[in-house]
Amino acid sequence: MEQQATVDLLYVAAFFLGGLGFAIGPFVIAKLLAARSTRNTQQKTEQLIECGMVPIGDAWIRFGIVYYLYALMFVAFAVDILFLFPVALVYKSQTLVGALYAFVEILIFVGILSLIIIYAWKKGVFKWERKIYNPR
Repeated sequence: MEQQATVDLLYVAAFFLGGLGFAIGPFVIAKLLAARSTRNTQQKTEQLIECGMVPIGDAWIRFGIVYYLYALMFVAFAVDILFLFPVALVYKSQTLVGALYAFVEILIFVGILSLIIIYAWKKGVFKWERKIYNPR
């Protein structure tokens, strides 16, 4: 029993170190592969990755909230669609009554999603209007 706990702890430690490597690795790679002679030599910037063009204007610009609403709706519907795949697999292995019950549940689920789209449409989420802001 003691041996199994040690092996489990090693698995947890390995996954933790792997996750830490994936989190810190891109920063280390960017630091190692970044150009040594950048605009930083002219004291213009401190960024690791840059395109070589002189920036125009302020970097702190306002983005419309509509972009984020689109992104949130996309994530919500992507997760919902991922839910439908396992349900469809279970669907196949049931009796006729169970399959009919599952089909009704899926219809209710998709109906609620449709109501969300209608609500967002009524609220004007899908209108992409360009907003003009005054500079600071």
